[in-house]
Amino acid sequence: MIKLWNQEDAAWRLELQSGGEDALSLRMGENPRQLLVALGSDVTPELLRRAAAKAVKTAREYGAETAVLEAPGPLSREQLTAMALGASLAEYRQECWKECKDKPFTLYLAGGEDGEAALAEAAVLAKAVCFARDLVNCPANKLTPMDMAQKMTEAAQKRGVETLVLDEEQAKALGMEAFLTVGTSATHPARLIVLRYKGGKPEDAPIALVGKGVTCDTGGYCLKTPAGLKGTRGDMAGGAAVCGAVLALAENHVPVNVTAVIPAVENRLAPDSFIPGDVIGSMSGKTIEVGNTDAEGRLILADAVTYAIKREGAAKVVDIATLTGAVVQMLGFTTAGLMTNNDSFYEEFQAAAGRCGEQYWRMPDFPEYKKMIESPVADISNVSSDGCGSITAGLFVGAFAGDTPWIHLDIAGTAWVDSPRREYQAKGATGAGVLALYELCKGK
Repeated sequence: MIKLWNQEDAAWRLELQSGGEDALSLRMGENPRQLLVALGSDVTPELLRRAAAKAVKTAREYGAETAVLEAPGPLSREQLTAMALGASLAEYRQECWKECKDKPFTLYLAGGEDGEAALAEAAVLAKAVCFARDLVNCPANKLTPMDMAQKMTEAAQKRGVETLVLDEEQAKALGMEAFLTVGTSATHPARLIVLRYKGGKPEDAPIALVGKGVTCDTGGYCLKTPAGLKGTRGDMAGGAAVCGAVLALAENHVPVNVTAVIPAVENRLAPDSFIPGDVIGSMSGKTIEVGNTDAEGRLILADAVTYAIKREGAAKVVDIATLTGAVVQMLGFTTAGLMTNNDSFYEEFQAAAGRCGEQYWRMPDFPEYKKMIESPVADISNVSSDGCGSITAGLFVGAFAGDTPWIHLDIAGTAWVDSPRREYQAKGATGAGVLALYELCKGK
């Protein structure tokens, strides 16, 4: 719990100090209950997020139950928001199904004139990120597509967001064969979740945020390894991210129209499951040759992107997914992959990502890469004929966006960390994408 005033009776004082060369070095002050965090000379919002999180985590390790967090000198609203957000995210504790005993902790934030507004925005953002983390951390047996639809729509409706959930029959009527090919062989039925936040002008077409929502991924007949199966609870992190972003936009009353589309499925084994070599249809009318049943995410995204454009009238589309293991080999666990068909939209997104500290790297889309997903028997193949897995996966999804300004985000490496890479992360789900999508939709 974070409150906004100096609490003289607080047991700990956490002071962030700028100046000097070392960034994020810790030392105890003269008072044994005073913790000093050196920021170095270049105090950026991201550094404040990390420093505040480091201070909070360290204080809790020392058994603190109350603390005052103080920053060096006057800070801008953006800097105060960053500091409060880092501190809030550092308090996150993963839901567990055993008896967990965690000491209560209250943090008092010393802010200036903009402190109250900054704290309010940070609290909403932290809640949205933690909502996404909770969904991603949830085991597959406790989060079916229907469970996810219920959790997302309940949270959205509380914030005045319009919701719609399409069942299998409704999706079939729309021709969403790619989506249903993945989801219909599972006991738990597929659902297409739509969240419409209408905070802008009625005449403005929405930005569509499309998030992959695979709650259980066995790989189908291209079966995953035991280690790979254990990690698939996070294969709906893209869906969690777009939902979190919409919740934050609605709660902060940002004047913009945004529609989230989350295709929620399980990719399981069954006698009638799809197999390599199958040719399937899609809502767009394109036919798809299935080369690998473990490349299922791009199939459901294809129909979801088409739905966002054709049925929701999206002016721009961002899809986000834990799509490929190849992106982890390329960029590791701190940077996500990005593809786009529109340079100005890309610049908007990178500016937004820069404001929240998330890192994305643009991948190339040269003509020779597009040839790698050509098929001799269908309009397109769901796997590459010659490597470049992350690039060709993104190009596959982009083929269904057409001329609509589109960005693809592959967060397979950043959505989950066994060892936190940033001080405000915890082991497990990170909530990757929530803040960048929020900042993109919010604008400058």
